[in-house]
Parts: sequence; C-alpha cells; structure tokens
Amino acid sequence: MTHDLALLERIAQALERLSPAPAQSPDWQVAEGFVWDPTRQSLQPLAQIARMPLTLLKGIDRQRDQLMANTERFAQGLPANNALLWGARGTGKSALVKAVHAAVASHAKTPLKLIEIHREDIATLGQLLSLIAAAPVRTVLFCDDLSFDAHDAAYRPLKTVLEGGIAGRPENVVFYATSNRRHLMPREMIENERSTAIHPDEAIEEKISLSDRFGLWLGFHNVAQADYLAIVSGYARHFSLKIAPADLDRRALEWSVTRGSRSGRVAWQFIEDLAGELGQRLR
Repeated sequence: MTHDLALLERIAQALERLSPAPAQSPDWQVAEGFVWDPTRQSLQPLAQIARMPLTLLKGIDRQRDQLMANTERFAQGLPANNALLWGARGTGKSALVKAVHAAVASHAKTPLKLIEIHREDIATLGQLLSLIAAAPVRTVLFCDDLSFDAHDAAYRPLKTVLEGGIAGRPENVVFYATSNRRHLMPREMIENERSTAIHPDEAIEEKISLSDRFGLWLGFHNVAQADYLAIVSGYARHFSLKIAPADLDRRALEWSVTRGSRSGRVAWQFIEDLAGELGQRLR
C-alpha cells in the first residue's frame, strides 16, 4: 500500500510538472504596451512602442476619426466595437491603431494599455483574456496582419471569444485587428467552397461570419498622389529635413514609381532613405 501511494504521488508530481504554469499578471505600471507570450503564459512589457504621432498620418482622416471615437468611448467605459482595419498593405492600418492608442491613453482616466497577440497565437486568445479580464486597466488587444487559409481552424476560438461565447468579451477589452482581406480569408478560398458545396451559402457562412463579429469595419486603399506628397512633406517638416520642397516632391514621386505604389509605408521608406543620405537622424 505504501509503495502504491508513493507511486501515485510521483505520477501526480510528474503531471504537475508537465502542466502549463498558471498565467502571471504583469506589473501594469511598467509599460504602455505588452506582447502576449503563450509559452510563458505571460505578458512581456515593451520598453517602447514603435509608432508615429497621429498628426503625421495623412489621407486616412475618416478612418482616424472613426477609430478615435470608438477608442475614446471604450476608454471612458462606454460601449465600443471590435474593429477590423482591412485593405492594401502599407496604407497605415497598424500605424493608426498604435497612434490612436497613444493619443487616447495620454488623457484616459483609467490606464489604457496596448497588448499585441500574434496571429499564430490566436488559439490561446482565451487564456490571454482570462488573464486580463480582472486587470485594473482597460486594454486594446491588437493583432496585426490577421488572416486565415484553407483548413485553418484557428478562426473558431477567435469567433467564440469576440462575441459568441457564454462569457462574452471582457468589459475591459476591445479587439482591433488589421488584415489585407476584408473577410480574413483569400477570395479563391471563398469561391472554391461556394462552387463545390451542396449548400454553398451554408458552406462559407461560418467563415464569413467571423468578420461580422467586428462591429467597426475600416477600409484602407492606396492613396492619391496629392495625399502621398502630403504624407512625405509632413514627415519632412516633422523631422526638419533640409531639402527644398520642389526637390522633395520630385524625388518622392520618383521613389513611388520605383516601388510601383503610393502608400504611407512607401512614403516612410523614402524619408528613411532621404534622411540617411542627408546625414540626419529621425527622432
């Protein structure tokens, strides 16, 4: 009997070592932003969030105003929507999320934190929400470049967590995601399921309804030439780059031609190249 008890105790200890450690709540005062680390079951603080001032984001005024208003309401404890920022790459989606967070957090009465969860960790979203549900802060949960491919089942826990679960979304959490796909999946995947299914509409309803869980949809598109030049000149003024306006516009347009597009990302890449050439630092 004693031998059996000792064996059971060793088995219990081994199982305890194999089980994941309970999630640890961070010191919320040490940082404005955190990154979710599912292997450690913890939030890793960021010494600094890489972001642009809101005033430097040009050509996305409507999207800025809508996301700002939604985030302001959330920070005040009022009802707010999860937001999906979708559209062309490099058009300022993630930059807007980070800039809006900074602008609202600067005057929020309750601390407003930005928490990033990587797309490959979405399956652990429930664990993260359990960790922050009782936190003394409000949190913008952010997933950049969110999308799903064929046979990818990770969208199911996200769908449940966003709205459909029994517990629902914690009151102190709002979920913002960026994607280059409006429905978070490739068009050919939707069309393939529609063409091969016995009941086409039912076949894709589950996946399509995921994007419907985001109450706020904000579309982003490649900017017009005037907006592109406004972005470039805004950066140049902000960082006091020493170049004549006419030369700046000419070179910025040449740069966009070599890249085959006009966007906020292309404008920033041009400014980085120009600043390096001029021997000036971007701070």
